[in-house]
Amino acid sequence: MGITSAFAAPFCGKIARRCSFLAVIYLATIAFAFPAFAQQSVVTLDPAQTTIEFTLGASLHTVHGTFKLRSGLIRFDPASGKASGAVVVAATSGDSGSDGRDKKMHEEILESQKFNEIIFTPSEVHGSIASQGTSQVSVVGMMRLRGQDHPLTLNFSVQSGASCKIQATTKFSVPYVKWGLKDPSTFLLKVSDAVDIDINATGQLASTQAHC
Repeated sequence: MGITSAFAAPFCGKIARRCSFLAVIYLATIAFAFPAFAQQSVVTLDPAQTTIEFTLGASLHTVHGTFKLRSGLIRFDPASGKASGAVVVAATSGDSGSDGRDKKMHEEILESQKFNEIIFTPSEVHGSIASQGTSQVSVVGMMRLRGQDHPLTLNFSVQSGASCKIQATTKFSVPYVKWGLKDPSTFLLKVSDAVDIDINATGQLASTQAHC
C-alpha cells in the first residue's frame, strides 16, 4: 500500500470521492511544507583561495595589509531572499608588514587576543547567481567587530564558472572609529578614521536553480 493510500484509507472506506479529496489535500500539504528547502542555495568559500586586503590612509603614507579567512558559508533562499550562515575572519591574522604597527593594531585597536574573530552574519541576499557569467548580488547582514554588531551591506560581483565554481569580489569601508575602536592617530601622524577592505573570494555554489 502506498503512502497516500495508507494516509487516506482510514477515512475513505468505500467512498471514492472522499478518498480522492483526502489524497489531494495530503499531496498539497507535502508540496507546501518544504519550499525553502527546495529552493535553497549554499555558497561555501575556500579560505586557501580567498584574499582579504585592507588599506588605511595616513598623513605620511598609506598602510596596506591583509587578513585571513577562517571559514565562510552563506545559505539563502533565492525566492524570499532570507539568508543565514557566517563568514569568519581571523582577527589575529592581521598583518601590515610592520611588527610595531601590528602590535599596536592587535593590542590597542582590535584587541584580537580577546576578540579573535571578525564575523559577518548574513540575513538577506538580493539578486541571484547565474549558473554562468557575471551576477550582481547584495548581501545584508551584521559585522561583529571587537564584540559589537554593526549593520553592513556587501555588494558582490560574482563570476560563475564550470562545476559551479564562483569568484566573488567586493569593496567596502569600515568606519572603525565611529564603531567605537581607538583612533591610532598621534600628534605627528594622522590616520584615516575608516579602513577600506577589498575581498576576492573563491567558492563553490550548491543550488537547485543552477543544477549544482
